[in-house]
Amino acid sequence: MRGVSNRVSPWFLVLVVVTVGGGVLTTLGPGVVLTTGVVLLVLGGWAVSLCLHEFAHAYVAYRNGDLSVRDKGYLTLDIRRYTDPVLSFGLPVVFLLLGGIPLPGGAVWIQHGAIRSRAARSLVSLAGPATNLVLGAALTITVAAVPMPIGLAVGLSCLALIQVLAFVLNILPVPGLDGFGILEPFLSLSARRFAARVRPWAPLALFVLLIGVPGVASAFFGLAYTAFGAVGGDGRLAAAGYGELLFWR
Repeated sequence: MRGVSNRVSPWFLVLVVVTVGGGVLTTLGPGVVLTTGVVLLVLGGWAVSLCLHEFAHAYVAYRNGDLSVRDKGYLTLDIRRYTDPVLSFGLPVVFLLLGGIPLPGGAVWIQHGAIRSRAARSLVSLAGPATNLVLGAALTITVAAVPMPIGLAVGLSCLALIQVLAFVLNILPVPGLDGFGILEPFLSLSARRFAARVRPWAPLALFVLLIGVPGVASAFFGLAYTAFGAVGGDGRLAAAGYGELLFWR
């Protein structure tokens, strides 16, 4: 692809190796080995998808006029380039392991004034969650179409559901999330100013509701499972994968 570095970050390749290694472990049998494999497969795959999510934002921005993303290294899939690796990637992985909710991870800083149109700015925001949805659909198709050991099917189904969960969460029209970014270019100046004031704490308030209010969490997961089924996902396999991922419960 024009403008994309031909050197993929070795850090990204490490994440891919961890993910593949976890997948191999899921094929070796039940018990601790299976649990370890699912954890590595899902957490490694989630970190890989975080890189791809942010790359998608940056690449669409680059193709629509923001050349600064290339100089910032966003087009190399380098996990270190997407703000702070601990806060932007480490914490989402920890929250996923503890609560099963895929929090938004890294972020790329886009020069919105360089983007050619409002529609293009909206597309930049859409690119990230759309990547999660495509990954989720691709994983579900793979599980359905390719014969594989049950352990691997469980792990991949769990990872696919997490991609759909990430899509549903990110697409919500909440300031600070991509869903609001899709709408923001078309809003009035006063609406954008209000959003700027609430942006720092609006996602946090949403996560508190998801974690602390059972009805909200149930509605969110119900919507995500509906979307997961719509792309061909097997809810029973995904639920079994979640059981292995959240082994400590």
